[in-house]
Amino acid sequence: MFARSLVGSDTQLNQKSYYEASVQRPAACPALAESLSVDVVVVGAGFSGLSAALELAQRGMSVVVLEADRVGSGASGRNGGQAIVGYASGQGPFVDQLGAADAQRAWDMSLEAIDLIDARIAQHGIDCDRAHGYVYVADSARKRHALHEEMEALQRRGVDVDWAEGADLARLIDSPRYVAAAREQRSGHLHPLKYALGLARAAQAAGVRIFEHSPVTSLQRGASLLASTAQGQVTARFGVLAGNCMLPEYGPAGAPEIAPRIMPVGTYIVGTEPLDPALCARLIPRNAAVCDNNFVLDYFRFSADHRMLFGGRVSYTTRTPAKLSSLMAQRMAEVFPALAQTPIDFVWGGFVDISMNRAPDFGRLGDNVYYLQGFSGHGVALTGLAGRLVAEAVAGQAGRFDVFARLQHHRFPGGPLLRTPSLALGMLWHQLRDAL
Repeated sequence: MFARSLVGSDTQLNQKSYYEASVQRPAACPALAESLSVDVVVVGAGFSGLSAALELAQRGMSVVVLEADRVGSGASGRNGGQAIVGYASGQGPFVDQLGAADAQRAWDMSLEAIDLIDARIAQHGIDCDRAHGYVYVADSARKRHALHEEMEALQRRGVDVDWAEGADLARLIDSPRYVAAAREQRSGHLHPLKYALGLARAAQAAGVRIFEHSPVTSLQRGASLLASTAQGQVTARFGVLAGNCMLPEYGPAGAPEIAPRIMPVGTYIVGTEPLDPALCARLIPRNAAVCDNNFVLDYFRFSADHRMLFGGRVSYTTRTPAKLSSLMAQRMAEVFPALAQTPIDFVWGGFVDISMNRAPDFGRLGDNVYYLQGFSGHGVALTGLAGRLVAEAVAGQAGRFDVFARLQHHRFPGGPLLRTPSLALGMLWHQLRDAL
C-alpha cells in the first residue's frame, strides 16, 4: 500500500493548476450521509468512473459514484489533455498474449476510444476546447529511426501520417531540438477538467447520484457489496473500482490485490502567460499536441487562450522535484528558445498510474467487482472506452472487456518498501539512454 502522504502531496500539487483556474466548478455534490441500495456503486469520479456511471445509467441501471475529493480532482483533471490512439505499451503485449485477431480488436477499440470522446462532446454539449492533430517528435538519429518505424506501423493500421525532417521540419514544429516529426489527425487534445465536469453533468442528467468528499473506507464483498464511508453506506449488486493509484489511500477491500500491479508516477506541467497567437501558430502549426518518443518524455500543447502548457519532468519517487517551475521553464526553453523569457503563470502536477508493461489493466475481483487501472499515460481516451466496456460486462456482454481482462500483469518488484526505489533506479537508466 502506498504511503498515506501521497494524498497530501497530491492535493498540494494542484494548488496552482491552470485547469482549475480556467473553470467555474458547480456547487459541490453532497457527501454521502445516508444508506442507499443501487445496482452499481462506482468508486472514483474521474474519467473512467464517470464514463462507467454514464454508460451504466444509459442501460437502465441505478448508479452511485463515491468520490474522495471533487469530480476530476485526480489525474483526470490535471493531465496533459492529450487524447492519443493506441496504447502506451504498443501492440506488443496484445500480440504476444492474445494473438493477432484480438490484438487487432484492441487496436480498433483504441480508435473507438477517440471517436467516443467526440460523440460524447456532441451528444452532451461539452465545451472542452477539443482540437484534432498530434505531432510525434524525435530528438536524435536513433530516436528518428524508432519514430519512423512506429509511424510506418501506424500507417499500416490505417492512420494517415505526414512525415517531416530537415528543412521541412518547421512545417510541423519549429524547434531546434528535434530532427524528425510526424503528424496524424486522429489524436488531439482537450481541456481535461472541462471534459470531466461535462461527463459528470451528463451522468447526473442520466440519473447517476454523485457524492463528493466521500472516501470509501471499506468494501465488504459477497453476493452483494457494501461500500462504507464515514457517514453513509451503499449496498450494490456490482462495484467498479476506478480510483487508480489513489485507491489504496483510502483502503477499500480489493486494493491490496490490484494495487501492487500499478505504480504512482508524478508528472508536472507549467502554463505560461498568454502568448501572441501568431507565435503559437509558428511554433506548432495547426494547433497540434506534441510528444517526444523518449522513455522519460516531454509533452506540450497550446491552450485555447494561447498559453504554452508544457509537461514532463516525471518523478518515480512520489517526491516533487526541487525548483520545479524553473526546471520546467528551462526544459521548455530548450525546445522553444523563443519562449526562454516567457513568464510562468501556473505550475501543477499529480500522480498517474502505470503498469509494468504499460498496457491497461482491467479485470474482476470475484463475480461482481470490476477494476479499471494502468492507463499509463493514455488515459484521456482509454478511460472512456474502459467505462463503456465495464458497462457492457455488467450488462452481461463481457466479450470486449475480456480482451483486456485476459492480459497478464505482474507486480512491481521489491514489495511495498523497495519497489519505488527500484523503479526510480530503472528510470534513471532510461534517462541516460535517452541522452545518448
